[in-house]
Amino acid sequence: MSQNTVVVRIMDKEFQVACPPDQEPGLHQAAARLDKQMREIRSSGKVIGLERIAIMVALNTTYELLNGSNEPSKAEQDSIKRVNEKLEDALHKLRQLEIN
Repeated sequence: MSQNTVVVRIMDKEFQVACPPDQEPGLHQAAARLDKQMREIRSSGKVIGLERIAIMVALNTTYELLNGSNEPSKAEQDSIKRVNEKLEDALHKLRQLEIN
């Protein structure tokens, strides 16, 4: 399956993500939700730093998924794995930007 490079904006930073064309709308929706959740956590003032905020969102989302059903389906597990991989990649790129 072919991949497009899609630019998403999260917390005023742009990230390039490889994505199949038919999944672009979902990626944009996920990025918008992530941005909203990260901004909410940042505005609470209890968590400082983009990396820590991203981890809190990931923990909250995982908790919600795990409590939604006893056992995530294979599709949900695959989706979580892909999101985690994209999050790890985005965090790595963010760290590189902060170093430079």
